[in-house]
Amino acid sequence: MLNFILQTGTATAPLVQSATDSLKNSVTTGLQTSTPAAVTETKISLMEMIMKGGPIMLPLALLLLVSVYILVERLLVLSRASKSADTLIPGIKEMIHNGNLSNAKAMCNSINTPESTMIAQGVSRVGQATEEIRAAMDKSGAAEIGKLEKNLNVLNIIGRIAPMFGFIGTIIGVITIFYDISLARTVEIEVISKGLYQKMVTSAGGLVVGVLAFVCYHWLNARIDKIARRMEDAQIKFMDMLNEPAK
Repeated sequence: MLNFILQTGTATAPLVQSATDSLKNSVTTGLQTSTPAAVTETKISLMEMIMKGGPIMLPLALLLLVSVYILVERLLVLSRASKSADTLIPGIKEMIHNGNLSNAKAMCNSINTPESTMIAQGVSRVGQATEEIRAAMDKSGAAEIGKLEKNLNVLNIIGRIAPMFGFIGTIIGVITIFYDISLARTVEIEVISKGLYQKMVTSAGGLVVGVLAFVCYHWLNARIDKIARRMEDAQIKFMDMLNEPAK
């Protein structure tokens, strides 16, 4: 009997060892297969992101180009108009008191700033009534300010309508989302991602263009206001100079 038990134990030992090895292999295989795959990092360029905004990005791009063009063109004009003319009034004072009005007017025209153009109108009317001189200078000054403000209203309009274009793109993106859901009959991220991209990119684009145009409009207006104050000061100095007695 004892021999039988020993023989049975000896016979089952390889089976137990085989089962144990098989279990270890299964656990090892399971751990290996459960190891997460390496995550592939993907990047998207700015141009690719803009293209996901759809056709509505074309008018926004056009509005952006117009805004930049007006900004650069106005800055060049204002930089020329901002040239210092502090020596103008002292320079023409003696000429006017000596009656040499042609040289005084030629000096104004050579400086070629809004202040000098306005004062040239006053020089050409020396000898007339004070109110007539002042009215002519006011009219000339208003015309010069109007030239400086050219196309600024376009920037104002762009600042107002660019966010509206972005809102239109948002509505189109929402419509695209619901249309894709109706076709796929599921709300998976792959289905709605196209509409979401269009919705968010157009909203951001409209706001960026609108804010840029808004800031440029008010910045340029601030510079024009500064030039206008200089012109007012120049007019006051000119009128005071005319009322001074000749030496």
